[in-house]
Amino acid sequence: MKRESSHGNGPAAAVAGPRPPAAPPAPEKPYDQFVPDLLASYATVGGLNHRDAHNMPSTRAVGQICEGLLQLLFPGFHDDDAVHHGTLAELTSERLTQVALGLEDQVRKSVRIGDPKKPTGRTPPILRQFFQSLPDVRELLRTDIEAAYEGDPAVHFSEEIILSYPFITAIAIQRLAHILYIAGAPIIPRMMTEWAHSRTGIDIHPGARIGSHFFIDHGTGVVVGETCRLGRHVKLYHGVTLGARSFVKDEAGHIVKGGKRHPDVGDHVTIYPNSTILGGETVIGANSTIGANVFLMHSIPPDSLVVYEEKQLVIRDKSARKKEAAPDWMI
Repeated sequence: MKRESSHGNGPAAAVAGPRPPAAPPAPEKPYDQFVPDLLASYATVGGLNHRDAHNMPSTRAVGQICEGLLQLLFPGFHDDDAVHHGTLAELTSERLTQVALGLEDQVRKSVRIGDPKKPTGRTPPILRQFFQSLPDVRELLRTDIEAAYEGDPAVHFSEEIILSYPFITAIAIQRLAHILYIAGAPIIPRMMTEWAHSRTGIDIHPGARIGSHFFIDHGTGVVVGETCRLGRHVKLYHGVTLGARSFVKDEAGHIVKGGKRHPDVGDHVTIYPNSTILGGETVIGANSTIGANVFLMHSIPPDSLVVYEEKQLVIRDKSARKKEAAPDWMI
């Protein structure tokens, strides 16, 4: 029997390998019908989008910068691995360079908001002032940690404060952002403190001036406004608001920006939970104590104790009330 050549036109040549699998169908996009209206909104509703965002700061990048700054301020506390003394200098140099490059990029973008071609020559002096101030910020944070240790009986060692107390993250970032704020960096300081706000529940504006030995116990819901001036050894509890009383408006009814709007707090003042103090002319005198749930819109002299006296407080024996109210029938 003659065998057919595999190179000819016989049956052997007609044998084919397995067919390649068919390409998968394109994924359905059932919501594409809504895209045109959204694109039209981008064109007509201004201020909510920035399609040419090459000159806009990045919230994610600023968050990464904040994390890098915390590593510089507290080496070893924000690391997965131990930081050894022999590698500290090299590690610090690498981190400082990385943070500086990122911060320089974000500051330049913030300076150019609204004008992509605006010169950014003031960025280098802002950064020099910022990084020169890091040792001073660390010294202030040392006093804040000391105040927390002395002011909270629940603290067993200072490392606990850095690792687990939200206020130290909030005040560390605020003290750094305040340097940029004073130096004139646009937007970035506020983005930094809002990053800390989202992580801690503590809202401290970068413009607030805060003295040494500052402590916020618990912290959730604390608000410190832009034009606040706080002295040394100030202690706040959760829910405290140092806010604005009212806003001046121009002839057209628009709010006038700037001006002193928030209270001042003297040295050695304690403000207990959920108290609200408002107004740019309000001054809390030194060595004063503000009790819980107080609402103030005027100044108080030094060495004051401000509390709400109880109008009526009734304490009843619940077991006695149950006996009195017990029915003499049952179902």
